[in-house]
Amino acid sequence: MVFCFQFLKEAMVKVTRLDGKEYYINPHQIESIEMRPDTTLLMLSGKYVVVREPVDEVIDRIVAYRRRIGAFKNEE
Repeated sequence: MVFCFQFLKEAMVKVTRLDGKEYYINPHQIESIEMRPDTTLLMLSGKYVVVREPVDEVIDRIVAYRRRIGAFKNEE
């Protein structure tokens, strides 16, 4: 079970819903991010996810994730 949880941490980005529940999302499934005034993620499925983190923090976490997986090496 520890391996599975570690994989989630490596393959996803942690966010916090407005009710305080923390969970992980797949950043490849985010279509757009809006401030309404809360940070709202529009997923490719059409589902909206409202989170506590400011837009800049979500973007920073996505960038950190992409660095972890080496995504920027293909874009240089």
